[in-house]
Amino acid sequence: MYVGVDCGTQSTKVVVLDPEGERILGEASRPHRLDEGEGGRREQAPADWVAAFCGAFGEAVAKSDVDAGAIRALGVSGQQHGLVALDAAGEPVHPAKLWCDTETAPWNAALVERLGGEAGCLEKLGLVLQTGYTASKLAWLREVHPEAYARIATLMLPHDYLNFWLTGERVAEAGDASGTGYFDTRTRRWRHDVLAEIAPELDPERVLPRLIASREPAGTVRPALARELGLADDVLVASGGGDNMLGAIGTGNIRPGLVTLSLGTSGTICAHSPEPVVADSAMVANFCASHGGWLPLVCTMNVTSATTRIRELLGLDLASFGERVAAAPIGAEGVTMLPFFNGERVPMLPEASASLDGLTSVNTTPANLCRAVVEGATLGLRYGLEQFGQLAEGVSEIRLIGGGSRSPVWRQMLADITASRVVCPEATDAAALGAALQAAWCHRAGSGDGELAELCTRLVHLDESSRADPDPASVAAYDEVHARYRRCLAERHSIT
Repeated sequence: MYVGVDCGTQSTKVVVLDPEGERILGEASRPHRLDEGEGGRREQAPADWVAAFCGAFGEAVAKSDVDAGAIRALGVSGQQHGLVALDAAGEPVHPAKLWCDTETAPWNAALVERLGGEAGCLEKLGLVLQTGYTASKLAWLREVHPEAYARIATLMLPHDYLNFWLTGERVAEAGDASGTGYFDTRTRRWRHDVLAEIAPELDPERVLPRLIASREPAGTVRPALARELGLADDVLVASGGGDNMLGAIGTGNIRPGLVTLSLGTSGTICAHSPEPVVADSAMVANFCASHGGWLPLVCTMNVTSATTRIRELLGLDLASFGERVAAAPIGAEGVTMLPFFNGERVPMLPEASASLDGLTSVNTTPANLCRAVVEGATLGLRYGLEQFGQLAEGVSEIRLIGGGSRSPVWRQMLADITASRVVCPEATDAAALGAALQAAWCHRAGSGDGELAELCTRLVHLDESSRADPDPASVAAYDEVHARYRRCLAERHSIT
């Protein structure tokens, strides 16, 4: 048996996978608390991830009705970009600053300038620094909390930290490291010179984790922890990776021709490439994949986080919210929302706020507000998909994941707005499944059995009942709604 873990923004999910029976035997989750503050501050305590892992692991194993001693390897997926700075004793010097934190936008702008603008970033890193990447968080910590900064002994990402807690090893892999802002995504190496621009007092040889290959184990579960969890002594911990990279594996997106799109707290769009990618748009990140190759990716910051705010504002449960969305017509009778509650990464508007346009005494209804926020989030994803340019050509299918993918109305809306076929995997958490698949791939490396493509073919099952094909009439109607959305972007934010 293999265990997959996904440490996300809102919760940690755990699945127990039986590759021979081709099914998930047990799954469970535990929530996290998100600390938010003025100026875009969003942080979490790494100890909460550990507690959530322990609770979800115990429940998932109990549901699987198998002995934990049958587990051979674990894989960990984690929310990308979060800064987990540890002291010499392995304790965080400050709460983890998350991917959705926009407090560091001024530090990011200053770093981009110091590195030579977009051209300098591309030359050094293979991508352009964005607010949300780890680099500006470290620069912020250095300036705002110098006493915590002075205690740094190791720089980690959330999934690196869970691997460290599991194994005691301080390692990183290329997929998640791609989003730090001090890693060359083309050569798969740390950029010590870039780290020196961000944190000149830190010795990169000392503070940066050792890089390992995607198929290389991070280590084995610490003996004391193995006993506590009921595991055998030699359980491997795979390299793991960022949630986007493991979500790609969990949707079978390990070859050209597919796009994985997540309707989660944020929205991500990624496609496999066998070579490094230099896109026409700086908003497309040339990330490495966590299975080999590259995973060019676009991320928007306001998807279910935005729809949840409107739903809670109107006092609706999920079912009632969905009914309101379905009841309103395409275009929400002229109501347009730019749902930038958390600022925005794509388009690059880290300090933006949300806005409503086109309200009248007739169209200001709960149904239209619900429809407008879902359409706004989805049109933002279309904007992101358009940034791929030729990379998006020849895509046969969008594989949809994340909480929003459970909504039939939203699936059809996405198919119509993007004019693409859409289908969901059967697994409710693709990143956790991807982590379990990577764990199996890692464990079987020595035997020559179980190549990842074969594992994905057998174990990534699509839910045909979720399939949505674009409706030509709706596609045409949404083209008009999209034009209105772009006019609002131009008028409010000078985005053409």
